[in-house]
Amino acid sequence: MSTPLLMFLVFVAITLAITYWASRRTQTTREFYSAGRTITGFQNGWAVAGDYMSAASFLGIAGLIAFFGYDGFMYSVGWLVAYLTVVLIIAEPLRNTGKFTMADVLAFRLRRRSVRAVAAFSTLTVSLLYMIAQMVGAGSLVSLLIPGMSFNSSIVLVGILMLVYVIFGGMLATTWVQIIKPILLMGGTVLLAVLVMARFNFSFMEFFDAIANIKGTVKAADGSTITKDFTQPGLRYNGAWGPLDLLSLGIALVFGTAGLPHILVRFYTVPTAKAARVSVVWAMILIGSFYIMTTFLGFGAATLVGKSNIGAYVQGEAAHASIEAHPDKAEALHTQLEAMGYDVTTANNNLAAPLLARQLGGDLLLSFVSAIAFATILAVVAGLTIAASTAFAHDVWLNVVKRGHENEREQVLVARIAAGVIGVLSIALAIALKSLNVAFLVGLAFAVAASANVPSIVLTLFWRRFNTAGMITGMLAGLVSSVVLIVLSPAVMGIDPEGAAVRKLIQHAPVFPLENPALVSVPLGFLGAVLGTLLWREPAAEALYDELNVRANTGLGAER
Repeated sequence: MSTPLLMFLVFVAITLAITYWASRRTQTTREFYSAGRTITGFQNGWAVAGDYMSAASFLGIAGLIAFFGYDGFMYSVGWLVAYLTVVLIIAEPLRNTGKFTMADVLAFRLRRRSVRAVAAFSTLTVSLLYMIAQMVGAGSLVSLLIPGMSFNSSIVLVGILMLVYVIFGGMLATTWVQIIKPILLMGGTVLLAVLVMARFNFSFMEFFDAIANIKGTVKAADGSTITKDFTQPGLRYNGAWGPLDLLSLGIALVFGTAGLPHILVRFYTVPTAKAARVSVVWAMILIGSFYIMTTFLGFGAATLVGKSNIGAYVQGEAAHASIEAHPDKAEALHTQLEAMGYDVTTANNNLAAPLLARQLGGDLLLSFVSAIAFATILAVVAGLTIAASTAFAHDVWLNVVKRGHENEREQVLVARIAAGVIGVLSIALAIALKSLNVAFLVGLAFAVAASANVPSIVLTLFWRRFNTAGMITGMLAGLVSSVVLIVLSPAVMGIDPEGAAVRKLIQHAPVFPLENPALVSVPLGFLGAVLGTLLWREPAAEALYDELNVRANTGLGAER
C-alpha cells in the first residue's frame, strides 16, 4: 500500500471513529445543531479556526501567491483583516440573541416566517458557493493522494465522507473534526515554512531577493507587454479595472466573513457569552499565525518549484501517468491526450502547496501535506453542510412549514435529508466548475455573504427603526445583485481562443467588468435595507429593540 493512500485511510478512520462516538450523543435538535452547547471557549476557538482556514487558504492562496506574487498575497491580508469584523461586531451579540441559526437573530424582533424563509435561502446559496470551492480543492488533492483516481471520483468520495460526518454525527462530530484539522494544518504549515527558509539559509534577504528575481508579464492598455517582478503589484489586478477589482475583493473579504453561515453557527455551540469571546481570541491567534505563513508557502512554491512546473493536472488515469512519467514532454502530451478525448486542465495552481512539499521532502512530505489539506477540506465542507441543513430544517421546515410546532425526531430527520440533497448539489457543481482556483471561488462566496447577510445582521443589531421590509429588501437586493453580477463577470463569461484547455462557462464578452461584485453589490444590499426600512414602519419591531439590545450585550435571557 502506498504512503499517500495509507495516510489518507488513517485520517478517514480517525474521523469516522469520531463520528461513531458523536452519533451516540446526537439525538435531539439541540445536540444535532449546536452540540448541546457543551463546547468550551478554547475548543471552539480551534474549531472556528478549523472552519475558517479552508482549502482556499491552504491551496488557493498558496497558488495565487505562487502565480501572481504580491497580488496573490492580498488574499491573505484580506482574510486576516476580515476576522476583525467578526470580533468587534458579530460574535457575542449573535450568540446572545440567537439559538441555532442566523435567522434566529433576525426573527427576534421581525416577522418570523418571512424573515426565516429569506434568510434560509441566503444561507443555502452562500453555503453552496463556498462548498463548491472546497470540493474543487478536494478533487485535486485526492486524485494526487490516490494514483489512478480521477478528479470526478475524488469529489464524489469527499462528498460521501462529508455526508457521513454530518448526517450521523451532527455538530459534535463536525466540531471535533474541525479541532483536529487546525492542529494538523498548523503543524504542516510551520514545517513547510521552516524547510523553505532552510533553503535560503534562514535569511529573509536571500528569500526576498529570490522572489524579486521571478518575473511576470502583463499587457498594457496599448497592447504592449510589461514585465514586473513578484514584489510589485499588478500581475493579477492590472489594466483599467485592476485597482477596482482589488478594492472589490477587499470589501468582499472584510465584510463577508461576518455573514458566512458556517462561521456564525459556531458561536451557538458554547455555553456562555464569555466562552464566545474566548473562542474568538484563540481563533484570531491561530488564524493570524497561519496567514502570515502562507507567504512562505506561496513564494516558496514560486522560487523552489517554479510556475511552469506547478500542476499540469490531467484527468484520467492514463493521462495522469503519462504526464508524471514525462514531465519534459508535458505540452506535447497535452495536445496528444486531448486529441484522444481526455479532459486536460493545465496550470492548476491549487496544487502549489502539495508540489512544494514534494520538492522539499519527497513523496513522504507530499503525502503528509496532501492528507492535511484533505483534512482541511473535510472539516470545512462538514461545517458548511451542517449550517445549510440546519437553516433548512430549523428555519424553513420548523418555523415556516410547521409554524413552530416542534417534533424533535422529525426535525433532525429533515436536517439529515437536507444535508444529503446539499451534498449531491455541491458535488455536481464542483465537477462543472473544476477549472477555477479555490481561493477565487471562495472570494465570490464572501461577496454574496457580504452583500446579502451582513447589512441585515448589522442593522437589526444597531438600528432601532430597522424592520421586516428593510431586511427582506436588503437581503434580496444583495443576494440577487451579487449572483447576477458574478454570472455577468469575467469569472463566468468570456470568449476563449479555440482549443483552450480551460474555457469560460458562457462564451460571450463579459457584461460586468469586475471579477468580484462586492464593490457594487454590498452598497446595493445596504441601500435596499435602508430604503425598505424607510418606506414602511413596523412599531412592533421598534418596540422590541431595547430587549434585543440588552440581550445582545449582556446575554440575559439567552438559552443555555
